[in-house]
This record gives sequence, structure tokens and C-alpha cells, in this order.
Amino acid sequence: MKKKIEERIRKLVSDLQERQDKEGSWHFCFENSVLTDAYMIILLCSLETGDEELVGRLVGRLWKLQTREGTWKLFEDEEEGNLSSTVEACFALTYSGLVEEGDKRLIKAKQFIEKKGGFHKAHSMTKFMLAIHGQYEWKHLLPVPIELLLLPKSSPLSFWDFSSYGRGHIAPLMLLKDRGYSFKSPRTPDIQHLSRAPEEIGYSSREIALLKKINEGLQSLPDIPAHLHQQAQQFALHYMLQRIESDGTYLSYFTTTFYMIYALLSLGYEKSDPIIVKAVDGVKKMACETKKGTHIQNSPSTVWDTALISHSLQEAGVDVGGGTVRESVDFIMKKQQFKYGDWAVESGVTPGGWGFSISNSFHPDVDDTTAALRAVTYSAAKKPFVREAWERGTEWVLAMQNRDGGWPAFEKNKTKDILTSFPLDGAEAAAIDPSTPDLTGRTLEFLGGSAGLTQEHPGVEKAVRWLNRMQNEDGSWYGRWGVCYIYGTWSAITGMRAAGVPSTDRSLQRAKSWLEDIQQRDGGWGESCYSDQKKTYIPLPFSTVSQTAWALEALIHLEDKPTPAIDLGITALLGMLDGAGDALSCTYPTGIGLPGQFYVHYHSYQSLWPLLTLSLYQKKYVEGRTS
Repeated sequence: MKKKIEERIRKLVSDLQERQDKEGSWHFCFENSVLTDAYMIILLCSLETGDEELVGRLVGRLWKLQTREGTWKLFEDEEEGNLSSTVEACFALTYSGLVEEGDKRLIKAKQFIEKKGGFHKAHSMTKFMLAIHGQYEWKHLLPVPIELLLLPKSSPLSFWDFSSYGRGHIAPLMLLKDRGYSFKSPRTPDIQHLSRAPEEIGYSSREIALLKKINEGLQSLPDIPAHLHQQAQQFALHYMLQRIESDGTYLSYFTTTFYMIYALLSLGYEKSDPIIVKAVDGVKKMACETKKGTHIQNSPSTVWDTALISHSLQEAGVDVGGGTVRESVDFIMKKQQFKYGDWAVESGVTPGGWGFSISNSFHPDVDDTTAALRAVTYSAAKKPFVREAWERGTEWVLAMQNRDGGWPAFEKNKTKDILTSFPLDGAEAAAIDPSTPDLTGRTLEFLGGSAGLTQEHPGVEKAVRWLNRMQNEDGSWYGRWGVCYIYGTWSAITGMRAAGVPSTDRSLQRAKSWLEDIQQRDGGWGESCYSDQKKTYIPLPFSTVSQTAWALEALIHLEDKPTPAIDLGITALLGMLDGAGDALSCTYPTGIGLPGQFYVHYHSYQSLWPLLTLSLYQKKYVEGRTS
């Protein structure tokens, strides 16, 4: 097995080196749900941009992703199909003008939608898209006055209490709802017959309590209603315009840019306005090629992938001074952010973080920042200017720690739980930005493993205590940004070990037992996206490459010598990399954007995580090194 490990490491290194581009970065596809492909078709067709060739390619991919039952899914083991995805694909295909009304594939999709009760049962984002195009009544959406945007930060609740991701979507959506905007043309399809909208919409007691708090805040605003209304519209407009990146996209996301474009149209902007033209051009550049055709990424993962790959290559022994690593570090250094963004309101620290996408210049996040810092750590020891950037980034990470001891994704202390009742599907995950075990564990792994901090540091000690409190009864931890309990448990174990928690610690031993208990018969690990929705571990009938690599790395950090579970797992991982596993082992989505709605297959993950794990196995068990 030692020889096989060495050969596989060499191959993974060679393959990754060959894929590096001239800038020093890596461009792997960030493959998400059909939402972005469908919405791109709708956007291009409604604006009549003349991009028929691109529309045709996107239509072709949608057909290839349709199931035999006529549905579209978020992940392969999803039962029957996903209503929202099927509605989105169905509307887009009809809008494209490339599909006959009597196409049997389209008929099957519509039958599924009707069987599920119509599209009024779809996700809020889907219904917003349909309302924009005259297919759904605005009165059934978001019963919150736009004046919410004006509530001061000192109010019990304000727009600024939402997560940055939440604010990015809420601003255009509230503007669209307020305007009651409908964009219809002779080309717009009519699928209203597929909906049976309810006479009344019922709200939970928590939603009612939230709406009451918002209304109480609005009563305190010192101005006449007409002026407030106009000010709120202007606020929404300026909020979006001030957060447009150099490529024309709004916050570097496809979905936010999509809704911004229609919000601008609702205010009287022309389709030919330079802001809209550049925004459309920006999202067109988010295209990537998959085996089934052209796909529109919601947020290209170039910075994330480059940082992770550079680090994995260095851990595999690639020379830090050589071209591959040097060029990747140069690229990463250029992407450090020096603009003050919304995050600065709470953190009070100078800029120094990194973002996810190549165009992201003022919307950094903790996970990308620690990934970038890991990748430049060795270079920082030799180059003063890299060291200065590294110290600045580390200071930024430490300043982002939440009050409870954990780390958020984008902004600290956005944790008002009542906002999870905001009347939008997915608000429980997107409205706030709480500490999560995966982000906290990965941050600890950097602080302990790369920055050399121990539990003597108050921030590290507080984070370890927080992780101990968050451990589930079965020994696992929940992962918010990866699927799901395997991801969270791997993050927590590696973070706590890097912080100096001994492998004999009771929490870590419980986590080890849990990982060993869920090991698949083939020796690997595989977890369903359903875990994320049902908030309990749901196994897959097969193992996946990335989840197997995560579980193995966690176990290796806990064991001085290889155990049967580890060796069996390594054998399974090597087999999957040789193509011996299930066809979905390398393609099943193991990343999460929005729980229950948005899952990601990172094309880079089938290379970088196995490389990191195999390199760790070789260093620790074959070469006898601990670092």
C-alpha cells in the first residue's frame, strides 16, 4: 500500500500542476443546482440579449439533467425530484423558445409540478422569480414594508442585523415587492395554470412576533410616510450600487446580480443601461464546462480552490520556492482585501481578509481567509512582505470571533435568532451568521497548526470550550458549509488537535468512535445531503472521495499508528481514485450553500482532499514525521 500511496500522491501533484493557469491560480468548476442555469436562460431571453448560442447550450444541459420521471433534483438520492428545481427548469425551457409545448419531457415535468400541489409550494426564491415574470401574485410574498431598511442599527431589529448574504438578497427583493414589478413580453411563457395559490397565507407565532417587532420599530421613525417610502427605495438602490464589483456583478453572486438587474428595471433603468449590460456580462463570465455541458456558477471558487490546492501541494512536499507554489502564493497575495466592507461595523479591525471568488474585493469571509493564510504560511517565514500580509490576515481572523467563542462566515455577532423567522424560505440558515462547528474547527486548525497558538490564547481557549458545548450526543458535530456531520466532525477534530487538545480527550474519543461506527462496508465514508435537512446523519449507499478523505484525516490526527479502520479507508480511497468506486463517488455534492436548497459539487475536491490526506498518512506513518 505504501507504494500505491506514493504513486497516487505523485499523480495528484502532477495533475494539479498541469492544471495551474498562467496567473498561478486554479479554475475548477463550482457546480451547483440547476437554478443558475435556468435563471440565466430566463434573464437572457427576457432582456433579449441575443445570446441564443449560450441559451442553447444551457438548454441542452438542463435536458441532460432531467430524470426519467421528468423531474430535476438537488442531489442524486433525492426522492422523486425537487419541486423548485423542476419549476425553474420547466419555466426556463419554455421561455427559451427552443422547446415545443407538446414535448413529452416537458409534459412529464408539468405533471410532477401539479402532483406536488403546484408551484405555490416551491421555494420563496423560485416564487420571486415567477412573480417578476407575472406568474405569481406579489401579495403572497414577503409581507414586510420596505421601510424596514431605514430602521437604525440601534433599533431592536434592523436591516443591519441580517447576515451579509441575507442583506444582499433582501435589498433587491424588497424593492421588487414594493414596486409590484412584473416584466412580461410576448416571449414570456404562461405557466400560471401550474399553481393553486392559497386564499390566505398563515404565519407562525414566531413570524408574527417578528413582524410585530418590525412594525413597532417603524412607528418610531420621525418622518411622514411618503418621505420614508421614497427614502427606503433610494436606500435599497444605493445599497446595491455601492456593492457592485469590478466585473459588474453584485457581491460576486449570480443570484444577487439576477435580482438586482430586475430591481433596477423596476426603478426605470433601461435594458441598455451600462450597469445592467455589465452585470449581464459579468454573470455570463461565470460559465464553466461540465461533462453534461455549460453551467453557470453562482460564485466561481477560484480563490478558495487556489488556496486549498496550494496548501495541499505544499503538504505533499512540493518546493515552496518552486514555480507552482511561488506563482500560487503570488496570486493569493494579490487577492488580499484592503477595502472596508460591512464586516468592519462589528469587528473594528483593519482589512486583511480574502473572499471566495476572483472578483470579490470587499466581501471577505473567515474560511477563505484561513485557507489563504495556510497557503502562504511557509512563504511568510522567508519573505517580509508576505509575513506582513499574513499577520494582517491573522489579526483580521482573530477579530472576527463571535461573542460565544465560535467563528461565523462573513460578519461577527449577526446572531439575533428571531430573524430566522423572517418570512422567506431558508431564513433559518441565511438570515443570520452564527458560529458553526465547521468554521470554528477550521479556524482553530489554522491558528494552532499554522499560527502556533495554543489554549493559552484566550480566543483559542474560548473556541475549544464552544466546540465542546456544540458536540452532539453521538459524538459528531454539525457542518454548515459541507455535507454534513462528517464535515463538521472532521473540522472539529482537526481544529482541536491543532489547538493542543490531546487525542485522549473524551470529546475526541467520542468523535473517533462515531466516525468508526459510520464507516461503510467498502471502507469509505458517504453521507447524504438529507443529513443537512433532517439534522441527523443519513448515510449514502456508496462512499465519496471527499468525505472519505475528511474522515481519514480526522482519524489520522487521533492515532499514533494506522488502525484497521484507517488502512481500510485508505484502500477504499485509493480504489475510488482509480475508478473502482461508485460512479457518483467523485461527483456527489459535498458542499452546502443553502441547506435544503443549494448544494455544491466542487470539482477540485476529488483531488485536493485526497492529496492532503494521503500526504498526512505518508508523513506520519511511513516517514515518521509529525509536521
